[in-house]
Amino acid sequence: MKIPRIAVVGSLNQDLVVSSGRMPLPGETLTGESIHYIPGGKGANQAVACARLGAQVDMIGAVGDDTFGRSMLAELEGFGVSTSNVSQLTDTHTGVASIVHTPEDNSIIIVPGANGHVTAERVEQSAETIRQADILLVQLEIPLDGVEAALRIAREAGVPTILNPAPARELTPHILALADYFTPNETEFAFYSSSLQQQASQVESDWQAALNEWSRHYSHKVILTRGREGASYLQNDQPMTIPAPMVKAVDTTGAGDCLNGALGFGLASGWSLEQSLAFAVRAASLSVMKFGAQAGMPSLKEVQL
Repeated sequence: MKIPRIAVVGSLNQDLVVSSGRMPLPGETLTGESIHYIPGGKGANQAVACARLGAQVDMIGAVGDDTFGRSMLAELEGFGVSTSNVSQLTDTHTGVASIVHTPEDNSIIIVPGANGHVTAERVEQSAETIRQADILLVQLEIPLDGVEAALRIAREAGVPTILNPAPARELTPHILALADYFTPNETEFAFYSSSLQQQASQVESDWQAALNEWSRHYSHKVILTRGREGASYLQNDQPMTIPAPMVKAVDTTGAGDCLNGALGFGLASGWSLEQSLAFAVRAASLSVMKFGAQAGMPSLKEVQL
């Protein structure tokens, strides 16, 4: 089988995960149950997802010249991800995500750090890496001019692109037009599409109309990720859903990143969209069965069983 080459432009964060029985009230101090230092960032997570499946992966981003940054680079390299296009910056710190994890919910504060320096100018320095890829993955935890530059370089070189619009931010029509695949979850698509209601009770009846409306404005393919419901898209103007297998979830943190990485792997391997998405939904379902976004990314053998 062909080994796909995938370029990922995005964030690298050190996740500091504190587990607690409940969220603290305003002004309250609680004693937590545990703390975990976990490598993360949507860009790094998607790069690991691709590498675990067997792709040749080039990560493009930035970390600080600090302990977290050096540790994250070593982790990525351990997974087989090339970090030659990850800058180590001396004038800022590695991005950090502070996460309070309870049995019912998560609360997250992100300090971008070096991720905020992944500008168009820095992305241009890795243009040749993007041009040589079979597919490009990019998200929204870096400056939007960096996102636009990555998509533009890929478009000019004929490289297909996946834009994972997370976290949801205002995007220009120009950025949206540069994406070949657009992969929001339901909440994110509610942000981007005025015809999709955010209320959970209305999503099931509205997402199909929203996809149709969206497709009339943009030529890219929307992949709507729907958690335990799987993923949906339009095929010849008809809604298609790839259902997710039933699993016992331990940590859903990296499920969306796994789906995007696996989708990119399938498309870069020359598979059809239907085959690639079915593969990606299964991979994402397997990823939630382990704690830690990157640690939970499944191998090709595990997904194909």
